[in-house]
Amino acid sequence: MLCSLDETQPAAAPGHCSVLLDASVALLAPVEGSRFLDGTFGGGGHTEALLKSANDVTVVALDRDPAAVQRAESLKAQYGEHFIFHAMNFGALAELEAGAFDGILFDFGLSSFQLDDAERGFSFRHDAPADMRMDPHSGQSAAAFLESASEEKLVEAIRNFGEEKRWRRVVAAIMEARGSGSLERTQSLAALIGEAVGPGPRGRSKVHPATRSFQGIRIAVNDELGAIERALPAAFERLRAGGVLVAISFHSLEDRIVKRFCRRMAGRPEHANDSRTLDERAERARMLSTRAIAPSEVEIKNNPRSRSARMRALRKL
Repeated sequence: MLCSLDETQPAAAPGHCSVLLDASVALLAPVEGSRFLDGTFGGGGHTEALLKSANDVTVVALDRDPAAVQRAESLKAQYGEHFIFHAMNFGALAELEAGAFDGILFDFGLSSFQLDDAERGFSFRHDAPADMRMDPHSGQSAAAFLESASEEKLVEAIRNFGEEKRWRRVVAAIMEARGSGSLERTQSLAALIGEAVGPGPRGRSKVHPATRSFQGIRIAVNDELGAIERALPAAFERLRAGGVLVAISFHSLEDRIVKRFCRRMAGRPEHANDSRTLDERAERARMLSTRAIAPSEVEIKNNPRSRSARMRALRKL
């Protein structure tokens, strides 16, 4: 999926461009008869690469976006019983009865299909309803969330999830604008937030002042971080011994969750303030790279949206 919501970074071409495709497949190391789970089907790039990688490979794929169902149909027609698709949120992986896997992949964030579809409301490049739901048939739209959420929830979205430094101004502007209609569409919402944030300390920035807040609102509406926190342990339990778990993140909040999970499974301190003793830590996996793997300069040039992607992986003992 794409790397960020920086509206100044256009895609190299319309449509979906799978990030870290070759590197992730290499980590998963498919062999004949391998069985994989793609927790974030999106445009299907990673799934298709795995299906092509060796004979008799099977991929079970998940996606909550109804638009992904149609994209999955062509792979189903081509690979038959070797490709199984479930229309579901990867955050509910614990509920899926699908057996054990040799490898599991997560590619968090939005797909380019979602960002480039103006009517989905993820971008403020074009005027559209402020929806932002990955599943437009479930839950609250962004506009409904902004109109009804408590001040505490707005602070969580703008300050914690969006990491907006001027969050007080943004939250106050949103609450003041309720009932005015300006929270209903992407461009009026972006203008409202931009006016609240104001110019940066060093003058005008190339990044639109509403970018961080849009990210935070989207994360809140879709419970993205909660889904990751639920999915990682559920995925690990579904790995066979020797199986590999790969996760690609696109901003620091996602990567922090993945990093701490990998360190916890590897029996390492999760963070600087982790005071657990060695006896309190269990080594259940080995990290395949101590540092996050970033896209190459060539990939970034071909797909500017991949710039902020970071990949981590571990092997279950």
